[in-house]
Formats: sequence, structure tokens, C-alpha cells
Amino acid sequence: MTCKKAQGFLETVDAPVAEQVEASNVRMGEKEALRLLEGVDRLVAVRGKKIASFDLKKDRPDDATLVAHLLGPTSNLRAPTARVGKTLVVGFNENEFRELLGA
Repeated sequence: MTCKKAQGFLETVDAPVAEQVEASNVRMGEKEALRLLEGVDRLVAVRGKKIASFDLKKDRPDDATLVAHLLGPTSNLRAPTARVGKTLVVGFNENEFRELLGA
């Protein structure tokens, strides 16, 4: 997780982090990003003030749509990316994180 806002938020709510990977050190392209969706029921992608939510169990979009929300302009996984239960969140929005963490 490289987003300082997300890191700071997680520290203030004392949320445990099971695994942390620095996006600048580990490249995750298309295949790796799609693999992150295994076992995930919902994808929430945040870009600025826009929030896109996908129900992957009931109405999974095609891989191209998912990749467009998972990868940034460098074709690397966008940061921060966090898995909370069966939800994968890409990008940071404090309200979404609060809701997911029950904080």
C-alpha cells in the first residue's frame, strides 16, 4: 500500500493489516490483478470522487472492464488495493473504508 492517506486512516482506526506489499517494488499486471479477484464477491474501484462497485457473483463484468478499474496508467495494479473479507477495494475513499471496516 503506497497511499499515505489510506495508511494514515488504517492507523487511526487501528485496523490490522495481514499482508502489505509495496506497489513500487512488486509489479502486478493484468493476470495477477485478475487473480486477486478469486474468492472476491465485490469490487469497489475509486478514482477521485468516482466510485464504481461491481457485484462479481451476480453480474460479473468482462475481464477488460475489470482490468480497466484494477490497473493504473503504468499497467500496474493501482494503489492502495485492500481486501476486506470478500470485498476488494482499489483506490482510497475514507467513507468506503469506514463502511467496510465498521469503523
